[in-house]
Amino acid sequence: MTSIDVKDLTKEYGTTRAVDALTFSVRPGRVTGFLGPNGAGKSTTMRLVLGLDRPTSGTATVGGRRYTELAEPLRHVGALLDAQAAHGSRTARNHLLALAVSNRLPARRVAEVLDESGLATVADKRIKTFSLGMRQRLGIAAALLGDPQVVMLDEPSNGLDPEGIIWIRELMRRLAAEGRTVLVSSHLMNETATFADHLVVLGRGRLLVDAPLTEFIASQSRARARVRTTDPELVRELLASRGYVLGEPVEGRWTVDGAKAEEIGAIAAAAGVQVLELADEQTSLEQAYLALTADAAEFTAGSATAPASRQEVGPWRTPPYCPSPTPSGSRSSRCGRA
Repeated sequence: MTSIDVKDLTKEYGTTRAVDALTFSVRPGRVTGFLGPNGAGKSTTMRLVLGLDRPTSGTATVGGRRYTELAEPLRHVGALLDAQAAHGSRTARNHLLALAVSNRLPARRVAEVLDESGLATVADKRIKTFSLGMRQRLGIAAALLGDPQVVMLDEPSNGLDPEGIIWIRELMRRLAAEGRTVLVSSHLMNETATFADHLVVLGRGRLLVDAPLTEFIASQSRARARVRTTDPELVRELLASRGYVLGEPVEGRWTVDGAKAEEIGAIAAAAGVQVLELADEQTSLEQAYLALTADAAEFTAGSATAPASRQEVGPWRTPPYCPSPTPSGSRSSRCGRA
C-alpha cells in the first residue's frame, strides 16, 4: 500500500517548535484535505515528507520509505509546493523536459502533462510571461510528470480562474478514484468541502483533527431547520409551545434550533398550515473549522463581523477530535498530543 505515514514527527527551528509530535496517515483512494491556520505547520510537514527538511525527531515516510531513499522519486511522489520555483527564462516545455531527462522519465510524458494541464498551446512560451494561474498549472503538470502514486499539492487553486478550479477539483477526484494517495493543503474551506473525503487539521504544529469530512462536520453540528409558511405567527406559537427555540424572523422565515425539518413539517401539517419553504441547515466546513481553530491561530485580526460562534456550529469537542480509537484502543497514538 502506498500511503504517507507521519509518526511522532517534530521539527524545531531554534526555540520554535513548528511541528509537534504529529502522528497521522494519508491513505490511497481518497483526497485528504490538509488544513490549519497560517503558521500551523502544514508546509513544514510537507517539506519533511519530501525530504526538504530534516525532522528533529520522528519519521515521515511514503510507502514505508523515506523520500530520500527512493531511487526514482518522481515516479513515486509528485508535489507542488511553490509555483514560482520554475526558472522564468525557460519555456514550459523545456522546464518539464529537463525534469523528465534528469529523472529518467520518457520524453513523451512532457506532451501528455502539458495537454492534461491545459498548457499545450503555450508550451513554447517563456515561464516569466505566465500568469500565476498558468504557473500553477505548470507546477501541477510537473507533479504529474512521473505518473506517481502519491500526489501532494500546496494551495493548488491559487491563481486559477473558475474553469481552472473546476479542472483541479476533478483532477484530484480522478487521481483518488484511480487509487492514488492525494494530500491537498488549502485555506479555501468552501472549495475544500467540494473535493475532500478526509481531513487532517493542524493548529500550532499539533494535530487537531484526523477524520472523514462528513463526520467532522456532523460532530460540530446540531439540529437546525428553516421554515416559511402561509401563517408564520401560528407556526411560531405551535413551535414555541413545544419548547423549540426560534431565532428572529427574516423575510417571513423562522430558524428553529434543535429541530429537524421533518418535525416542523409534521407540526405544520397537523395544524393545516401550508408550508412554503422547509429545509434542514447544517454547519459548513468553514464554520466548523473556524470554531475548532479559534484558539490555534497564530495570526488574527479584529473584525466588525465575528465568525460563527461555537453555539452556532453546535456541540463542542475539545481538540484533538478523533472519531474512533486506533486498533490498539488508544486515541493518543492517532491524534498526537494536544
